[in-house]
Amino acid sequence: MKTEGKKYIHWQENAQPVWKKIVVESHLPDSLAPLRELSKNLWWVWNTPAEKLFEYIDKEMWNECAHNPVVMLDLVSFKRFRELENDSRFMADMNHVYGQFMQYLEERKDPGNMQIAYFSMEYGLHDSLKIYSGGLGMLAGDYLKEASDMKVNLVAVGLLYRFGYFKQALNLHGEQMANYEFQDFSKIPVQPVLDEKGGWLKIEVDLPGRRLAARIWQVNIGAIKLYLLDADLPENQEQDRHITHHLYGGDNENRLKQEILLGIGGIRALEKLGHHADLYHCNEGHAAFIGIERLAGIMEKHGLNFTEAKEVVRSSTIFTTHTPVPAGHDSFHDNQFKYYMESFPGRLGLDWETFSKLGKAKSHEDHFNMSYLASNLSQGINGVSKLHGAVSKTVLKELYQGYLKEELEIGYVTNGVHYSSWTAQEWKNIHKEYFGEEFPKNQLDFDVWNHIYQAPEEKIWELRKTLRAKLINYIKERFSDSWVKRNENPKLITEVKNKLDPNALTIGFARRFATYKRGYLLFRDLDRLSKIVNNPERPVQFIFAGKAHPADKAGQDLIKYIVEISRRPEFVGKILFIQNYDINLAKMLLQGVDVWLNTPTRPLEASGTSGMKGVMNGTLHFSVLDGWWVEGYRKDAGWALPAERTYDVQDFQDELDAETIYNILEEEIVETFYDRNKEGVSAEWVDIIKNTIAQVAPHFTTGRMMQDYHERYYLPQFERSRNMVNENFKWAKELAAWKLKISSVWDQIELKKTEVADGAHNVMKIGQDYPVRVEVDLKGLSCDEVGLELVITENGTREEPQIVEILHFEADACEGSVCCFKLNYHPVHPGSFNYGFRLYPKNEGLPHRQDFKYIKWL
Repeated sequence: MKTEGKKYIHWQENAQPVWKKIVVESHLPDSLAPLRELSKNLWWVWNTPAEKLFEYIDKEMWNECAHNPVVMLDLVSFKRFRELENDSRFMADMNHVYGQFMQYLEERKDPGNMQIAYFSMEYGLHDSLKIYSGGLGMLAGDYLKEASDMKVNLVAVGLLYRFGYFKQALNLHGEQMANYEFQDFSKIPVQPVLDEKGGWLKIEVDLPGRRLAARIWQVNIGAIKLYLLDADLPENQEQDRHITHHLYGGDNENRLKQEILLGIGGIRALEKLGHHADLYHCNEGHAAFIGIERLAGIMEKHGLNFTEAKEVVRSSTIFTTHTPVPAGHDSFHDNQFKYYMESFPGRLGLDWETFSKLGKAKSHEDHFNMSYLASNLSQGINGVSKLHGAVSKTVLKELYQGYLKEELEIGYVTNGVHYSSWTAQEWKNIHKEYFGEEFPKNQLDFDVWNHIYQAPEEKIWELRKTLRAKLINYIKERFSDSWVKRNENPKLITEVKNKLDPNALTIGFARRFATYKRGYLLFRDLDRLSKIVNNPERPVQFIFAGKAHPADKAGQDLIKYIVEISRRPEFVGKILFIQNYDINLAKMLLQGVDVWLNTPTRPLEASGTSGMKGVMNGTLHFSVLDGWWVEGYRKDAGWALPAERTYDVQDFQDELDAETIYNILEEEIVETFYDRNKEGVSAEWVDIIKNTIAQVAPHFTTGRMMQDYHERYYLPQFERSRNMVNENFKWAKELAAWKLKISSVWDQIELKKTEVADGAHNVMKIGQDYPVRVEVDLKGLSCDEVGLELVITENGTREEPQIVEILHFEADACEGSVCCFKLNYHPVHPGSFNYGFRLYPKNEGLPHRQDFKYIKWL
């Protein structure tokens, strides 16, 4: 066979594609440039027309991007941008919104002379910025928004977490799975802060044997700037890069490093940025190190000694505590604390023992308490509700030996919520119609809210139906997606979706799943609960949501228990747990449910803000009288469990409270909701909604909260702090010298003689006068520098004596160093009492007695 001249096709080699990389960046046409600017300022979060702009671009993509405009604008095709350019309606809306935004910023260019620096470990601003976990962060986020709206000169500081707080998923068994998602900082509304040379602005803090560097990011919240510190840098040691990986993540040592960075690093960041604030607001004890860094800076810059600088720092610092139990306040063992902070006392001219006392109530304690540090370096201390202010006196009373709890100068500012962020647009429309076009700018005029009574019953009833239907549709979609992903039984998914009823009375319970919040109360009697939810004429459905801390096994077990109950045949579609409670889900729930249920163990709810958000939307509150509800509850404007405990044994109290919940549900809430007139409207239910909006809602806005902070803390302390620094710190130096003088002889003061005309056999009669005379050797102090008082308390069995009255002596005469004090006691209360004589330092320059804690019982 001849093969000459034939040509063969050879096998091809190396035919694999050779790819070369090309990056195509999203590019907005110049005409759409306002969208980019709007996306980078969280002003859009509480301005519905701005949010609607982004949603209009691509609704499906908007939802897929979890309402993050920064991400979405990078994904939209250029073709779609060209379509938008030719969409006259969209362009008009965009230019209108952008004009409002620019006018808003212009009006806030000069916010006033008093600048406040606000420090918090977390901020809840939007789901795209994962730097929050719960109520503390949500409160801080709302506060920054309100500061912008009210033109307050405020700058804020926090940490930027690479993974944030965890995203919750439930497996098939109802067990919580904590997933930490990496945050791509280029896809969230943060921007690098650059120096004048275009380099990234950084700060450094000292750690044992090394320096920790952190770069500064900026978040724009309307006219407010929030600066976030990020330690995930190559130049840091590997274990230090983890400091800002997780909010509240890691062990106690990592928490200490986070708080060093927030407090010490935060002050250094403000210094680098040129912010020299007048007042410093420490939101929880996490940020207490701001005080010691400020002390060191003032001493170095102005040549003051420690006691003089302390007067300046205290006068200009406010400490807000959110935690009602001592165990919830951060503390660090002496050995660990000394390892990280041993070099710091030298900057303050202190020895270690004196320095460590700044975080202790008693010298023998072996932990350094951050709330004690914050209290010792703050003039103003407040809880976050009236009840919590009283509870905080118990938590912090060890710092003020010699004073009775009720005397302590620990006040309160009840939390509030940002109206524009949490109120449904449907309600905003109603409010504009009946409260006037100026609303919510005039929200602090409480009389305006009474105009809700003019709204027709049918209008409010239909609005509530609309919001409930939106919620149910949202839940069906969100619920289905999550259950499909975990391979749930399709039959069960269908059954749940079919049973969820947009017309049924819907009750929400969503919050952090800590055991003290008692999410289990509703399930004490499952047979009775089944009858309530399965009444065919009057159906009821309960929606649960919330995360348990990854280390809280009891909280996680409670979630699992609720999920298990929700799968029982009698509760399918009637009890539902929605996973991954976030801001968007919170909005839908708070706006859509009919009743918001809250069942904490009294008095462990410091304030709570979720219920406040509900009442802004006509969602009725049903709660234990704890936290804010003690102040908020009004008859015929919600429901309440009694404040008083009946049983010392918690299980017995739980049983009673559960019974009360069932009774109120059956006899009042369900009955009222389904008692309809011929138009199908429950007039009584609408009346309760109107009462809630008129009598409760206006008292719990961040506008009212901001006003309270200014009146009770900011303005008085601003005036005092200005006086402290005037004339080269003259007042600070004089007050520090006087305190040093008092402290040097205080322990030497002696009681020489007391004379009490106490009647026959120590029995006194009402209406008669009994002269009292006390002689005290003041060891060189003048009578004007001390005060003496007669303290009379109940002679009862209470753990803490209750004050009946306090009477002040007058200085009569002095002979050498011995001063005579006299008082004419005139009894006005019958009964058996205890009395004592208490000596205290007196100076008109003190803002209150506990500012200088020296005291002597004679």
